[in-house]
Amino acid sequence: MAGRQRHRLLLENAEQLVLVCGRREPYLRREGAAGLGVLRGASLVVGLDGCIKAVGQADVIRNQFSEATFERIIDCSGKCVLPGLVDAHTHPVWAGDRVHEFAMKLAGASYLEIHQAGGGIHFTVEHTRKATEDELFTTLQHRLERMLRAGSTLVECKSGYGLNLETELKMLRVIERAKKSMDIGISSTYCGAHAVPKGKTATEATDDIINNHLPKLKELKQSGEIHVNNIDVFCEKGVFDLESTRRILQAGKEIGLQINFHGDELHPMKSAELGAELGARAISHLEEVSDEGIVAMARAKCAAVLLPTTAYMLRLKQPQARKMLEEGVIVALGSDFNPNAYCFSMPMVMHLACVNMKMSMNEALAAATINAAFALGKSDTHGSLEVGKQGDLLIINSSRWEHLIYQFGGHEALINYVIIKGKVVHENERCETMSSY
Repeated sequence: MAGRQRHRLLLENAEQLVLVCGRREPYLRREGAAGLGVLRGASLVVGLDGCIKAVGQADVIRNQFSEATFERIIDCSGKCVLPGLVDAHTHPVWAGDRVHEFAMKLAGASYLEIHQAGGGIHFTVEHTRKATEDELFTTLQHRLERMLRAGSTLVECKSGYGLNLETELKMLRVIERAKKSMDIGISSTYCGAHAVPKGKTATEATDDIINNHLPKLKELKQSGEIHVNNIDVFCEKGVFDLESTRRILQAGKEIGLQINFHGDELHPMKSAELGAELGARAISHLEEVSDEGIVAMARAKCAAVLLPTTAYMLRLKQPQARKMLEEGVIVALGSDFNPNAYCFSMPMVMHLACVNMKMSMNEALAAATINAAFALGKSDTHGSLEVGKQGDLLIINSSRWEHLIYQFGGHEALINYVIIKGKVVHENERCETMSSY
């Protein structure tokens, strides 16, 4: 018996406890994802420090720990326990919705046509520049709470709707406030190269970012005011070309930021080859990636963050998930939540990945947990249920974990508890009593 030491949480007797991986793997490629670790009749212990202390068969855990030492015990009989989901790509800080543009897209307008007509990113930039920091923080809070209720416990959050130093810093301060005041985990990304500002050329915008934005970010990072994790560029025809992208990403890497950027979305740009060359942690989108780019990413262990909601809503070609998996690429998933792709739900993202991108449910779960955590440089602490990792978990009211993907749009009635660092941050009292309803 593990003495009388206090512990925060015991999850007891789960029908299925989905480890995802159990040997401290930093990511899972195709073969690893095919055989996710699942325990039956299992229990899990989270300590007062918010980290997992024990995972194993219920009777073994019961013999090791006294029930009197736990602040909370949850009976998981007939239920499944999974790692908290990781959303590896979001744009959640902005003002001014674009529902009118959705109608335009349905009528046949392309993304670039809307962008060139002053809509798209530029419409959001105009409204975000006018919004106060408090207004942006309030909307970010609501959006992150909705993501959390849908099972996301770690979310990547980008700036990028400022395009000038003042507004980009305003957005990053808002993200920093959320990091400090909310339970949900956040990886922050500077995305000042999300579009070329009006009145500037791409070269002028690139010079401004390298000479003004990044030195200021370095200064704020050193003073402890803002902690940015990643640097992003929209590498795209008519936006930032390959050479501008290279210059910005290299300058970001030199001040200690992980490279995690948009590439090969609307046109083949050789972004994947560039990312592999620069040692990028991850590249997102990749609808138009080349075969050579896929091979280069696999060799460089550069994660592909695929965004099935974007391909679905913009009616783009689907990313080649199967080819990437077969070539050994580390495949991750993100919601791409933004005014152009309004989705908070990683369970729905996983469902779309399975149906439209031909991923298996095991592959989709690995992509939304350990591989998404790897894409953010966090797979040492997040993405699987292993001793020593952070106690971020979901409890779903079903005897099989696959219901989280199978029930398209059903997560609101299925997710019973969302837990971060062993603390229940969302308890769904209206959870269905039977998953088969």
